[in-house]
Parts: sequence; structure tokens; C-alpha cells
Amino acid sequence: MRRVRILLQGWIRPAVFAFLLASASAAPAEARIIPQNLADLAATLSPAVVNISTTQTVTGTGEEGADEQGDGDNGQDNGDQGDDDDSGGDGDGDSPNPFGQEAPAIPGQPEKVQSLGSGFVVDPSGIILTNNHVIDGADKIDVTFSDGTTLPAKLKGRDDKTDIAVLQVETKLPLAYVKLGDSRKIRVGEWVMAIGNPFGLGGTVTAGIVSALNRDIHAGNYDDFIQTDAAINRGNSGGPLFALNGEVIGMNTAIISPSGESVGIGFATPSSTIAPVLAQILKYGEIRRGWIGVRIQSVTPEIASTLGLPEAHGALIAGVMPGGPAEAAGIETGDLVVGFDGQKIREMRDLPRIVAETDIGKNATIEVLRAGKEKSLTVTVGRLPDSDKAETDTPVKKPPEMEKTQALGLDLVAITPDIREHFKLGADAKGVLVADVEPSSDAADKGIRPGDIIIRVGQSDVQTPKQVLAAIAVEKKAGRTSVLLRLLSGGAPRFVALPLK
Repeated sequence: MRRVRILLQGWIRPAVFAFLLASASAAPAEARIIPQNLADLAATLSPAVVNISTTQTVTGTGEEGADEQGDGDNGQDNGDQGDDDDSGGDGDGDSPNPFGQEAPAIPGQPEKVQSLGSGFVVDPSGIILTNNHVIDGADKIDVTFSDGTTLPAKLKGRDDKTDIAVLQVETKLPLAYVKLGDSRKIRVGEWVMAIGNPFGLGGTVTAGIVSALNRDIHAGNYDDFIQTDAAINRGNSGGPLFALNGEVIGMNTAIISPSGESVGIGFATPSSTIAPVLAQILKYGEIRRGWIGVRIQSVTPEIASTLGLPEAHGALIAGVMPGGPAEAAGIETGDLVVGFDGQKIREMRDLPRIVAETDIGKNATIEVLRAGKEKSLTVTVGRLPDSDKAETDTPVKKPPEMEKTQALGLDLVAITPDIREHFKLGADAKGVLVADVEPSSDAADKGIRPGDIIIRVGQSDVQTPKQVLAAIAVEKKAGRTSVLLRLLSGGAPRFVALPLK
């Protein structure tokens, strides 16, 4: 199995293919001649690229070769996305000196751990960008420049959702710096150059092309990575990816590799993601993201079929938060969002990213499909709450013996006072309870489980098993090959399409 590896400081942190992190249509760019020599470009840009070393106090395990533990929780709920992924991994424990080995730690005793990463200066006054995972947990941060000068750095602000950190060094003289370009104009096949600190070797230059754009590697809600075959290795994390015009179009963040070394598949956070984060940290010292108060989910081919769509696209509204901007705008559960603030929503992950980058307080137009008809609404963008706690699943016990109705691989029961008490359902819970799920059924494959509540089948709200059967019959009579169920799973709404057999 391929694994994505975070370029964490002097070592790497692996995770199952699911880690490391506003989209406008890519503008056409002029064809560029393949460069015969990158020496002048490298010489011009290298002084603005820095090495970042951090010191962190950890408690020793006393086990020789023990792995450093990393927490890769980047899949935090932003309030606009219903399919959240948490990714984590443990590092390979490499020392900053790749050719040496440190003495084993004394059990229970604190020790100083040093690690290395990369960064780049974006303002001559001493503003430096790097990855958040490079400096996360550091007690001390030092920045070393290409001329050997080392300065202490302070953390000015960071954003763990996009893995971006902003540092500040004090300097009497203006520093060499580079500019952020527009990654939305970059095209697949264009030449790029990476400069960084792989394996503790400062000032290393590699080159390649843009292999792909808009990559989703399940790092979080705002994935939009540039893929490149320019060699990126351990220690390159936080370093810049340059276009041939000398502008930064990305920050090197992750690789896919079975060994931990470059195999030609690297990922960079695009400058279109970096720029608004940098601007907000410099202005506010924190991140302020847009929010409209909905839960969304992906549109699968099965769901698209039940909605009468020729192909799967857009973001499906699975729930609307009471009192939120979406409710005030008239957005309803079951709406399919296909556009927001003039930008197309091609897939679910587009919406939270575009909403997050929209100015708070802006009256944005949201385009939805409702019952097959296009509808344009206006929503006033709010501010994403600072603390969004992910919901956790709790095991549900089987109910006592009672009359059950079977449909679609599900055992269904009406919600009686006894059932409400047994499953600890709220007094306002309405619908039909899933008492059991056939293990080999499509329902089981789609994640339906005992304790889920079916509240709608097709276009019909249901409160009894007989109503479920009647709604299924209506869908079959209409010639549908699958039926769309709206469920409450652990209190969170979602849609599931099941085939009609």
C-alpha cells in the first residue's frame, strides 16, 4: 500500500494514504520553453530560502530506535462538511543528523529533541512562511539563512487546518525575499523548482514539472494540492515551490513513498491557499473563515441517479443548522449546491474551501438544484466558530424483541416510548428506527447501522415502517433503480442511496 508521508522537520511522519492538507478555473498560460539552465534562477531565489531548526522537550522512553509519535489530526469539522477524516501516524524517528545516531533516552527523563525543516522569507522585514507541522510543539525556533546567519524566530500565527505557520525574525537590514504568485494560473506540465533542506542539507535545488492539480489527499477540509515530480524529501517541508518567473506557487508539504524518500510524487500547498492565511495572520493574528452553517456530503453515482442527474456533481445539503446563515437564506436539506459566489461547485470539497475564503459578512449568491429545478439564493456569510467538535460514534445495543418490518436489508421498527428510552432518543426524535442490518446487504456496505433513524424515503417523510414500504413502492413505480434515504446517524443527518431489488 502506498503511504503519504509528511515531511516533518528532520524526520517523516507516515499515514495511510490520507494525510499530510478558492478554486477558480485555471486561466490559460503562455507556453514556456523548457529551460536549459536554472542556475541564474536558483542563485536569485536561494537567499530567501531558509533552514528552520526547532528544539522540543520530550520525555524519554528508553527504547533504542523508538519512533516519535505524531498526531495528524487535520480532518477537523468546519461546520460545512459532513464527511470528516482524521488521519494520524507515527514518525520514523530520524535524528537531524542523517548519518549519525543519538544515544537512547533515559526512561521517564526529559530530553531535548532537535529537528530540521525549511521555510522562505516573504517580506524583507522578517516574515517567514513554513509548515505548521515543522514548528508544532517547539520550545525554540531558529532560522538559518544561506549566508550562515542564524536568528531566533517567534511564532506570529499558525493554521493547523491548512498546515501553515508564519514566523517573525528581528533584523536591522532588509532580507532577501520572494513573492507569492497565483497558483490558479499554473498548468499541468509547467516546469517548477523546489529549494529546501532535505536530510539537513541546506540550500538544495531540485526541478521537475507540475504533475497534477487540485489533489485531494485527505489531509483536511481544504485539500487542493499541487502534485509535482520535483524531488522532495525529508526536511523539504515548508520550503517553496517556484514557477519559472521566480514566484512561489506552492509550499512543499508531503510525499507518497513506500521508503520515505522521493519517488517523484510530492505535494505542495498552493499559493492560493497560503495567501489568505498569511494575510489574516498578519492582520488579525488569527484565522477568520467564512461559514454558512450546513452539513454536506458527496454526491455518489447512486445518489445522482435518485436525483435524476446525468452525472455526480455538486455538494448535497445533509443538514441545516438552526439559526445559521443557511437557514436564514432559505437553504433546505436535500438541496444540491452547484455554485457559490460565482464559482462552480464540482464536488463536495469545493464548497467548504470556497466558503471559508469568502469575506465574512458578504452577501454571496448560492446556486442550488431543488427537486430538479435551479434556484438562486442569497446567504450572508458568517464566521466559522472557533471550536468545532467532531461528533463521535457510540455503540448502540440491539433493542428488545418486537415486531419488525424488513426492507432493503434493514429491520425497521416504529419509535415507541420503550424504543425511545432504550436507544436514548430525544423527545423530538421522529422517523423509523433501524433495529438491525443484514451484514451482507448494500445497506451495511453504505454504513447504515442499528440505531440510525430513517426520516425520509425518496420525497416522502416517514414515521412508520408501513410508510417506508409505501415510499419504496412509489419509487419502484416511477422506474427508479435506487432510492434515496435521509437518515440521522448519531444525531447527524446524511443521505444514502440504496438499490431497489
